[in-house]
Amino acid sequence: MMKVIQQPIVMALVMGALATLGFAPFQIWPFAPLAVAGVVALWVRARSRREAVWVGFAFGFAWFQAGTYWLYICLVGNGGVPLGVALVLMLGLTLLMGSYTAGLAALLYPVLRSAHAGWVKTLLIVSGWVLTELFRAWFLSGFPWLALGYSGLDTPLQGFAPIGGVYGMSVLMALIAVPLGLHGLGVLKRPYWWVLVGVIGFGGASLQSIQWTHPSGAPLTVGLVQGAIPQDEKWQQGREAEITGRYIGLTESALGQDFVVWPESSLPYLYDDAERLLNSLNAIARLKHTTLILGLIHAKDEHYYNGIAVLGEHVQWYDKRHLVPFGEYFPVPAFVRSWMRLAQLPYTDFTPGDDPPPVLHAQGQVLGGSVCYEDAFNQEQLSFLNEATLLVNVTNDTWFGDSTAPHQHLQISRMRALEAGRYLMRVANSGISAVIGPDGRVVARSPQFVPTVLRGQVIPMTGLTPFARVGNAPLIGALLMPWLWCGIAALRRKKPH
Repeated sequence: MMKVIQQPIVMALVMGALATLGFAPFQIWPFAPLAVAGVVALWVRARSRREAVWVGFAFGFAWFQAGTYWLYICLVGNGGVPLGVALVLMLGLTLLMGSYTAGLAALLYPVLRSAHAGWVKTLLIVSGWVLTELFRAWFLSGFPWLALGYSGLDTPLQGFAPIGGVYGMSVLMALIAVPLGLHGLGVLKRPYWWVLVGVIGFGGASLQSIQWTHPSGAPLTVGLVQGAIPQDEKWQQGREAEITGRYIGLTESALGQDFVVWPESSLPYLYDDAERLLNSLNAIARLKHTTLILGLIHAKDEHYYNGIAVLGEHVQWYDKRHLVPFGEYFPVPAFVRSWMRLAQLPYTDFTPGDDPPPVLHAQGQVLGGSVCYEDAFNQEQLSFLNEATLLVNVTNDTWFGDSTAPHQHLQISRMRALEAGRYLMRVANSGISAVIGPDGRVVARSPQFVPTVLRGQVIPMTGLTPFARVGNAPLIGALLMPWLWCGIAALRRKKPH
């Protein structure tokens, strides 16, 4: 029995690993839907629910093991975490990711064995897949990395992103993948797959010609300051003056731009300890008509915040709301926090910022801010899009070294700009810093690991995309409908005459 089961499990492991080639930096998009089609075919052929569950688990486990291998660099290479602890944390994450696809397989197995028509099975698998992604983005603080829709960037499907967001694109990618897996095994009798792909592709290409948001002012110049400070050097004692000098020197070369932006927690000490220095720098910048937007750590009422400061006559703050577990706060008892601490920062847990978040005002514009990882949560930027004309994201992808993670993170940022129909200024400590247009295209980008000032232009935009108006709620409702319909039909069949 085990030999029979082992072969599909090995195939699922291979397909899960290959699925990551559909995402940045490879972006060979067919790999993602073909991998999903393959695991659907294995579920159809499974001889038992147990086999289907193990296949689903193997697929999800391999997908995230290959797609997030960079956690090892983050934890051990730059975080100083003991190897054993890092392996436990990485294994825990990939086991959790595998359990999502395993649970989906358990739920779908009776559906695939039922007398439902092929199109009904298609809708149930597609909706189940995307609902699982949405659940993964919420449960236990959420991990929305590698959602299927991201593989649709730079394809005609991205025309749907301003309407349905990344999860709407996940639906379309799944609609390409699932019928292919079912049709190849004869579950779908009608060869409508090519027609479906053609309709989706033509529709997406047509939608790209629609301009959902509109310019509301003249172009503004930006200088994104990339310090390229290695993570293992940033918090070393005695390096403070050198790091500060590098940022000030790069900033002085960029004065005269409308905005100069520093990355996340750019200085190795609190804003409160650098206030006099930053006030002097701000005075010089204002003479040049430049607004400084700085990623800094600051303290307030004995709490620490990871924030964005806009310097002007008064300092405005946006503080990160969606903190990273085990990186910025530790959901464990206090007596084990010092043993598990990853970041080697001289501060206790960070405190999340206010929700709803404040917007930032500069150069006559309204800025919607995000810090690092929280730009992966598309629903969280909706609260300020009614006002914001520009977006800014500060991050520190130095943690991930020369891996796929910075490229994946840039792909996520591109999706946020596309969903919002806004220019996005993205500055990272070691790269990839970028100016991203409202169509999701990278207007300008920096090399990695090089101290530089990336110069570019952004145009203020107003108006709302359909996604910005309604978020994920209508999509979730639509995805639940096939399951609700099947549930009602099942109850009717069981009801005695």
